[in-house]
Amino acid sequence: MADVGAQSAAPAARGASESLFDLARSVLRELPALIGDRVELLALELQRAGAALAQLVALATAAAIFALTAWLALWGVLVGLLIALGLHWAAAHAVALLVNVAAAAWTLWRVRSLARLLGLPATRRHLMIGLAVPPERAPAQTKVHDEEPAVTPGSVAAS
Repeated sequence: MADVGAQSAAPAARGASESLFDLARSVLRELPALIGDRVELLALELQRAGAALAQLVALATAAAIFALTAWLALWGVLVGLLIALGLHWAAAHAVALLVNVAAAAWTLWRVRSLARLLGLPATRRHLMIGLAVPPERAPAQTKVHDEEPAVTPGSVAAS
């Protein structure tokens, strides 16, 4: 009787291992199709993203042209108002020129001050601790936070 129970358990265990083997074989057989579907989905989404990027560039270019046209029209109106108020036409144009040059200078100054943050100075400093002194730090500068102020999420948005 004990032999009958052992014999019936052996085919069940053998059947479980064979079914597990069959399951693994079927998964391996379907794996290329599954990966192929994912690759095809990626290709289709990349194609759609490329078309969207082309539209974004075209729309951004159109927006820049419209903004430039509006800017020129605004300054044309302002120069016209200055001339209507009795200012000589050369002086009115000089005012427009000076305001625009000052705005461009401020913008370039701001770009230069933000450009140094692209080098991730605080992260580079902390990664270099104990290894070597970064070349942009002079030997007289030994404090960790003496060059740049601490960068927090609020300070980046506010600047």
